[in-house]
Amino acid sequence: MTRRITAVALIAVTAMAVAACGKAKSDNPTGNGGNTSKTLIIGVDLPYQGASADTSNATYNAMQLYLDSVNSKAGNYTVKLQKYDDSTAAAGKWDPATCTANATKHVNNTDEVAVMGTYNSGCALLQVPVLNRAQMLMVSHANTNPGLTKAWDPNTPAKYYPTGKRTYARVITTDDYQGTAAARFAKQNLHVTKCFVLDDNEIYGQGIAQAFAKEAAAQGIQIVGTQAWDGKQPNYKSLFEGIKAKSPDCIYFGGIYDNNGGQLDKDKVAVLGDNDTVKLIAPDGWTGYPQQDKLAQAQGIYMTFAGLDQSQLSGGSGPAAKLLQAYQSKYGSAPPSSYVLYGVQALQVIMKAIAGSDGTRASVTQQVFGGAGIDIPASEAVLGKEFKIDSATGDVNTIDISILQMKDGKESFLQSFPVS
Repeated sequence: MTRRITAVALIAVTAMAVAACGKAKSDNPTGNGGNTSKTLIIGVDLPYQGASADTSNATYNAMQLYLDSVNSKAGNYTVKLQKYDDSTAAAGKWDPATCTANATKHVNNTDEVAVMGTYNSGCALLQVPVLNRAQMLMVSHANTNPGLTKAWDPNTPAKYYPTGKRTYARVITTDDYQGTAAARFAKQNLHVTKCFVLDDNEIYGQGIAQAFAKEAAAQGIQIVGTQAWDGKQPNYKSLFEGIKAKSPDCIYFGGIYDNNGGQLDKDKVAVLGDNDTVKLIAPDGWTGYPQQDKLAQAQGIYMTFAGLDQSQLSGGSGPAAKLLQAYQSKYGSAPPSSYVLYGVQALQVIMKAIAGSDGTRASVTQQVFGGAGIDIPASEAVLGKEFKIDSATGDVNTIDISILQMKDGKESFLQSFPVS
């Protein structure tokens, strides 16, 4: 994937959703963006510091590549991206106070009509209600918490939509499917019999761990224990010594690698043995971290990804392959995570909504949640398959789960694992 392609070729192949969007309405001169001569802003709200920084910066760069390829145009509107960092150096990951503050910044930026993000579900749970009151669209490429769009925890998803109308969508599937796939893979492919389930005590980690444990038990796997780990601990040897007494042949990490995942990897292997001896399974919160790829103790880890792996999309001459080639040419390496392409897919959804709108926030949101909603055909979608957003829920029509395994210092695609 080192062949350089010209800007003209990239424009020809990746001018996807926008080319099919039709003319934007220009007969409403009122409201933010009502004039088609005005530049509209899409906020890109991601953790640009800490362990997720590589993936976040790559996502922004790929989005800008795509935007450049369509001349920054959505219908008659000029579009600009604006970074919002929801992480802090002190936390080394997303930060609740920063996420909350960013939500207010989005609303107060009068030229901003939509948000692409967030990366972490916990951050989205804080921002969505604030954006909802402002009728402001958010489309995520990475949030997998089911409660954002469907019943999961008490009073979800209603509590995230104080206006009673949906304003949040995503282009990725959810943890109920991902946890189910991981448990079935553990039983059917790895033939494990006893699993210990850990979570990082955050909303995402607790949810995915719960989904895995529930389906694992249904599959006949004995759950020999569940426990949260503290991401601030210097080591976890005593934690794993306690787990060792239960003789599991499988450990499941429910959470994000940002929460001291490297130390958790190391101590798991030191106490329980390598990842062939005691299988280690983790969700997408464990993917896309170059620091982990280099760890000897990470080799052999099985990981689920709630979508298509970029290795499945890099061949041939499709939109994803062209974008990956352009990225490789400009930045000298492939994106560190498949979520980078999903960021561009989310951008396409927003661009199509802008192109069909009158340039106001309410109108942009209405394109997604009114009528037939947003439907990007396979020939135009950067991920090479039809992407349709359910106008009632904000969920995407595709349910793709990929199984990855860490091999030779990189996350390697192992197989698809469909879940219905």
